[in-house]
Amino acid sequence: MKQVAEIGVFGGSGFYSLLTNVEEVKVDTPYGAPSDSVFLAEVAGRKVAFLPRHGRHHTLPPHKINFRANVWAMRSLGCQVIVSPCAAGSLQRHVEPGHFVVCDQFVDRTSGRADTFYDGPIVTHVSPADMYDKELRRLAVETIRENGIVCHDGGTVVVIQGPRFSTKSESTWFHNQGWEVINMTQYPEAYLCHELGMGVVNISLITDYDSGVHAGAEAVDAHSVLEVFKSNSEKIKKVVLELVGKLPADLSGFGHKASLDYSRGDGHATSAHDVRLYKLLD
Repeated sequence: MKQVAEIGVFGGSGFYSLLTNVEEVKVDTPYGAPSDSVFLAEVAGRKVAFLPRHGRHHTLPPHKINFRANVWAMRSLGCQVIVSPCAAGSLQRHVEPGHFVVCDQFVDRTSGRADTFYDGPIVTHVSPADMYDKELRRLAVETIRENGIVCHDGGTVVVIQGPRFSTKSESTWFHNQGWEVINMTQYPEAYLCHELGMGVVNISLITDYDSGVHAGAEAVDAHSVLEVFKSNSEKIKKVVLELVGKLPADLSGFGHKASLDYSRGDGHATSAHDVRLYKLLD
């Protein structure tokens, strides 16, 4: 398919509602339908694809999102870079509601999610050790701080299954591990982007202290999360659009395509005729 987008953003309609000449396209994938149509627009001279991960009316709970279809859709349109903002809770006192965290690690506590494109017959192992792109992270931190927002450079996001929030015991466990952020969608979304060779950056928008894990903090509820998220959502729109404008013309340096060449389980021998999954989309 001819490239129609360079950069993908997983976010709601707020990101593109104020842009002009937005085109809505439907994308079919081998994994079923994505969460919604993809919305194409031009930002700072760049071709950007926006996809609401929960659907435009927020009708898909985290455990029902078709992450593989969403990520495949972005790659099939030509995206080389993915910006993945999300609402999140804090597990540490110094990470306050209203702050942003540009995560550099994740811990998976989900269950039963379809979380790989490599279902065989060739067994493939793709390492997520340094999954979040370092240069994208640097640019994101720079952009956030330029907008006067407190930004934590680095942090671990623990991803829970949802839609329920954590118990106090679970929150205490996560807190004691030293992890900073809790969310329901970063896995497998970000990892699937990594499997297809796209550079990915997460921006976690802190809405609450998770389950009253800190003395004096109230247990999280959906209403309190939405109140803080409304404030954060205006800020993240500006940050994401400015971040797009900071990206270099050549995006080929982002992501880890080279590392995928040696991820096959059937040995390291390669030839010019070998075809990796992401190459089918180039």
